Amino acid sequence: MRVLLVGHGRLGRAIETLAAASAVDLAGVLDEDSIAGGRALDPARWPGVDVIIDASTADAFVQNVPGLVRLGANLVVGTTGWQAHEPAVREAVEHAGLGIVVAANFSIGAVVLQEVASRAAGLLVPHTDYAAWVHEAHHAAKRDAPSGTARQLVQAMSAAGYDRPVDVSSTRAGFIPGTHTVGFEGRFDSLALTHTVRDRAVFAEGALAAARWVIGRRGWFTMRDVLGL
Repeated sequence: MRVLLVGHGRLGRAIETLAAASAVDLAGVLDEDSIAGGRALDPARWPGVDVIIDASTADAFVQNVPGLVRLGANLVVGTTGWQAHEPAVREAVEHAGLGIVVAANFSIGAVVLQEVASRAAGLLVPHTDYAAWVHEAHHAAKRDAPSGTARQLVQAMSAAGYDRPVDVSSTRAGFIPGTHTVGFEGRFDSLALTHTVRDRAVFAEGALAAARWVIGRRGWFTMRDVLGL
């Protein structure tokens, strides 16, 4: 698998490190400086690339989408905070006839947490004494709050029929890789579901798994599709 990596922050560096030990041919790594102006996205520079993994920033991703799709390779996007531009991104990907995996969180455990939280919320719909909350904690440099994963958790609960307010809170401190908790508070008991990341390699592992899965596919996908959920 030949991969072009766009973005060299925490996730990008973790992917670069794991790729070297995972039989992945890293065609190149583009950071904010090298991609400026779009000249780095000349298709002639990247022959034979199977997948582009974007781990940049929201603003950079939106700006680079036209150049990325011109490369003709499927996409895996781990950047968050650009969802207001999703219709335009969808149109660009569809027009180019590509496949894309979009994930706020590449961790398998985080995807399973969303499934379990959705199921729990659905079971508690008729039990109106229970109030729901979501708390997430990340490193101090993370820009979006609440996280994309937290927003997806709330959306999954809503889709399960839970139409009561969900209190959402965030912590940004130190070097926390990522922790998400979904809680339900009743009159006499509490239920909490928590996923905690111990090593950022889990995100890189999921991103590379998504990259392998999306080769040869066309359309808009999430990690739920990658995991067959």
